[in-house]
Amino acid sequence: MDFAELAADLAAGGNTVIAIRSTLLLKGPEDLARPLLKGWEPNDLYEVNEWLPALVARHGLDAHDPALFLARRQPAALGQYLVPLLSDEIARTMAEWLVRLKAGARTARAWFRRHGTAAAPALIPDALGKAGPARRAAEAALRLIADRHDPAPIVEAARVHGDKAAAGIEALLSADPLDDLPKKIPSVDWADPRMLPQILLRDRTSALSDDAAGHVLTMLAMSVPGDEYAGVRIVRDLCDPASLAEFGWALFRWWETHGAPSTENWAFTQLALTGDDDTVRRLTPVIRAWPGDGGHAKAVVGLDVLAAIGTETALMHLNSIAQRVKFKGLKTRAQEKIQEVAAELELTADQLADRVVPDLGLDASGTLTLDYGPRAFVIGFDEVLRPTVADEDGKLRKSLPKPGAKDDPELAPAASKRFAGLKKDVRTIASDQLARLEQAMVTGRRWPLAEFREFLAGHPLVGHLVRRLVWRVEDGPAFRVAEDGTFADAADEIVTVADAAGVRVAHPVHLGDEVKAWSEVFADYEILQPFEQLARPVLALTEGERETGRLSRFEGAEVNVGDLLGLVRRGWERGAPMDAGIENEFSHPGTGCGVVIDLDPGIVVGDPEDQIFRRVRLVSTHDLDPVTVSEVLADLARVTARAEEATR
Repeated sequence: MDFAELAADLAAGGNTVIAIRSTLLLKGPEDLARPLLKGWEPNDLYEVNEWLPALVARHGLDAHDPALFLARRQPAALGQYLVPLLSDEIARTMAEWLVRLKAGARTARAWFRRHGTAAAPALIPDALGKAGPARRAAEAALRLIADRHDPAPIVEAARVHGDKAAAGIEALLSADPLDDLPKKIPSVDWADPRMLPQILLRDRTSALSDDAAGHVLTMLAMSVPGDEYAGVRIVRDLCDPASLAEFGWALFRWWETHGAPSTENWAFTQLALTGDDDTVRRLTPVIRAWPGDGGHAKAVVGLDVLAAIGTETALMHLNSIAQRVKFKGLKTRAQEKIQEVAAELELTADQLADRVVPDLGLDASGTLTLDYGPRAFVIGFDEVLRPTVADEDGKLRKSLPKPGAKDDPELAPAASKRFAGLKKDVRTIASDQLARLEQAMVTGRRWPLAEFREFLAGHPLVGHLVRRLVWRVEDGPAFRVAEDGTFADAADEIVTVADAAGVRVAHPVHLGDEVKAWSEVFADYEILQPFEQLARPVLALTEGERETGRLSRFEGAEVNVGDLLGLVRRGWERGAPMDAGIENEFSHPGTGCGVVIDLDPGIVVGDPEDQIFRRVRLVSTHDLDPVTVSEVLADLARVTARAEEATR
């Protein structure tokens, strides 16, 4: 590969990502690559989420220009890659995002948290300048920095511009935030506090008056998530959280009763300020249903609310929407929101998903004891995280009994309510975690040992699934996690894993002849698996298929179109509609085993009929991944076998 020729082409105006894909900027000589980065504005976003982080990691601040250019085009998706970089231009961009751009506000807060007072010098001129958007943005950013760090360095940085400038910045940062009022105080007359639940104080023995509750409504109306009026924080400190959450939920429902007017949208977004985990459980089904009723815009705002509530339960439900919702637009926006939250925490989306699984108050053994007073019940979980109920003697029950006359009148109802909330949360957690772990097995995701111990094996809920799977040390032995937390091989010998090692869910392709031994171990211990792992079929290409690139064993098969479309959930893709809107192709895009199927008669939208596989071919016979090959062949075998069974 001639790196010098590629560099000359890019320098002459070849403004494409060919240089990226050819590894010039990622692996080529630095003396050729780095000069090309200054002023570079990539005009192609193909696979940008793969090469941009690598570009920033390799070149650091030298990658400033292309990284900033791309981030400004797609703040929600690409802004996270600016977080490690510090420059005056990025500081002003982040200040703008902080006050103007919902999609970039979280990234901006993450950036300011990371760089702190070092960002202040770039913002001071705008903060001292003429009134306008730039000044408002700089002032908001400086207040944010001062709130998280010592304001003294900011004032000293302003002194470079003179004592008058320093005094101005000091006045800005020392102003009472309660005096920061909008020019026009919003009217909240439609939201009569007498129609809403009382807000109890922390001691739960007294409550705010109707007049005081009216002032709370006004403060909420002056607030937006991420930029609330300072008085709201005082209200949250003084009032009972559950009572405030009930008040907020009732206000939201009252807004809906009045037709959900967009002019009073604050009555919806205030849930971000008043809401708790019960709010999340109530709101999530509403968000999921809204797009089907023409409420996509409201659903997107709902994602912002979940992210702003920010508890483990809220982020868990947000991540669930990002993974599984039938409305593509909402799913995409939820994925972007997860990326924003992850960027603020300087994590990947996968790392965030590991961290937001709530422990639900389970003890170290992964169980929960519910106290009814004279009797108690132990909640456990089966192989797919369905809750189980046992009495104190260990006898399993079909369900948790309702509180009775002999039970404690306070403890029993509270325990019953807690179990109801736990069941709702576990239902969401289970479906997400089962899908994530199975996908990790297929894709070969690697966990550093410390993260595996903390967020998987050591998690009181997820640990139930972890102990039912076989794991593999990267380039090392397979093991299971025993009840006592130790690692054991198929002979029940202790496995020691180095601290620097990575851990993966073992795929039977990699276990090979060990599958039989592991199956016997799990049978002996009566361990049921959460999904098909040891019993998973392992398939491979024949020599003829490798030579010709044709999967003729599947050609001529007639397949139920519903079964075929079901493969979309497993990573397959429908072809683009051709003449008369007919989709003539179906494909698996995986780099480890790309496959294209020619369909007959083709899928017609609105009039689906069974399809015949006229031709099934590999995109390439090189660089095939044995796991991906096995999964693709198993998918094809499954849909064609179902068709054969249906005709018998």
